[in-house]
Amino acid sequence: MKDLHFRDRAKAEELARVIARLAPSEPVKLVHVCGTHEVTITEFGLRSLLPPQVEILEGPGCPVCVTPVRHIDEAVALAEQGHIVATFGDMARVPGTHKSLEGARGAGADVRIVYSVADAVELARKTTKEVIFFAVGFETTAPTVAAAMLDTPPANFSLLVSHKLIPPAMAALLQGEHDISGFLAPGHVSTIIGTKPYEPFPRDYGMPVVIGGFEPLDILYSIALLLRQLREGEPKVENAYTRAVRPEGNPRAQAILSEVFEPTDHYWRGMGLIPGSGLKLREEFRDWDARAKFDLSLESESDEALHPGCRCAQVITAKATPDQCPLFLKVCNPRTPYGPCMVGEEGMCHIWARYGGRPKL
Repeated sequence: MKDLHFRDRAKAEELARVIARLAPSEPVKLVHVCGTHEVTITEFGLRSLLPPQVEILEGPGCPVCVTPVRHIDEAVALAEQGHIVATFGDMARVPGTHKSLEGARGAGADVRIVYSVADAVELARKTTKEVIFFAVGFETTAPTVAAAMLDTPPANFSLLVSHKLIPPAMAALLQGEHDISGFLAPGHVSTIIGTKPYEPFPRDYGMPVVIGGFEPLDILYSIALLLRQLREGEPKVENAYTRAVRPEGNPRAQAILSEVFEPTDHYWRGMGLIPGSGLKLREEFRDWDARAKFDLSLESESDEALHPGCRCAQVITAKATPDQCPLFLKVCNPRTPYGPCMVGEEGMCHIWARYGGRPKL
């Protein structure tokens, strides 16, 4: 049950007045990197409470949206080789160079929708066929996959790893010219990594960071803290989600991650190659690495070539809103998605289509 204390309208209006007092006269763009934040902002019409000069946009916070075409093509190839590919529901609909996993299933491939890596491991225990779990997600979901690997999965199980790390992607947004004024950091990810990984942002970039929860008052409070930092000219990392996030994060989850995975350079759809932004299995887990186990030499189109006219790359990098894309709710809608930002339930386009863009309270 939701805590209605964090949805109090009178307190929201009070925070809106605080935000209006703290807001500078010049435009301010705040960026969050979490689809759950965008759901709350859009569902509850929080943008209608902000002064016109304060803008908040979603960055690369949707794991489905940022999964590159190459990884989808690999999953499709494995399915077409006759193996069972297990994946989350929205990943099945993201298009690859020639087809999506859903398209491969329609052509006869064995693609299973699962709710967790544990489901995929259990499936492997019940069959003699090879089962490959398409491991997608950020620091929040990666520990569950690591834990499954430490539990000695069967020999006919393997991982196609596409796990990504949020802080390197945030840093990539700040390379070169940008108009970002501050970050609302994701609460879920922060429960795992804590506050330390965000310290380079105020230190090296002069960029305020506030870790925020997911209820309406959480987000409004976090925006107020970001604006206060900007007004005082003292950027730092603030934890506005202390009921869930500890400074040290979750050491046990971090240890499990480190035991199974190691950082690697990864491609992000719409952002390209980001150094140290992904995870790969350590050498001792090579027997369960689908890329080492199977032939995955294939050619993939670039992410941009697949979706001419689509502005998903600009939405992912907080340079555009969905309604600025000429395809939004025309060619591209939740029933017939064209780009990955409309497929992923945490993608800004999908969220805006679901809740009507910028509803009023």
